[in-house]
Amino acid sequence: MTLADMAEQLGRSVGWLSQVERDKSEPSISDLRQIARLLDVSMSMLFGQSTAPVDEQGYVVRAGARRKMGSSEEGLVEELLSPDLTDDFEVVHSTFLPGAKIGKPNCRPTQEVGYVTSGKLDLTVGERAFTCAAGDSFRIRGEFHTWANPYDEPAVVIWVIAPPVY
Repeated sequence: MTLADMAEQLGRSVGWLSQVERDKSEPSISDLRQIARLLDVSMSMLFGQSTAPVDEQGYVVRAGARRKMGSSEEGLVEELLSPDLTDDFEVVHSTFLPGAKIGKPNCRPTQEVGYVTSGKLDLTVGERAFTCAAGDSFRIRGEFHTWANPYDEPAVVIWVIAPPVY
């Protein structure tokens, strides 16, 4: 697949895709999903590798060594809390910046549980709308869902997702 072919399918310019390829620009999570789908690979193939000491690899993820996933372009910053993606689930730390909102409803073949550690997040699952605050948790089972943080402070959510999608 050429850069022009991929750019056309992504709805992006060849220049933007070239910058991503050369590490001059960071794609958003949505961009990464589309790229992985086009390349028929898991999203984790598009992330950097862990820099953990050999005796900690597969066991411990230090706060400063989390694998970042995508850019904050959409107002969402995600980091992998799981040591790797070899388990039946993954754990992700998501920070939804003030004003962040997903562009279109998302649906994936997973079961997910989220726990809000701080802030508030508006969540729509199917036809139901919720506002979840610190201490609240929620579940999504392969349903269309959207999220938004129209509030003045970041919302931080810990997700457990099975099977892993990144």
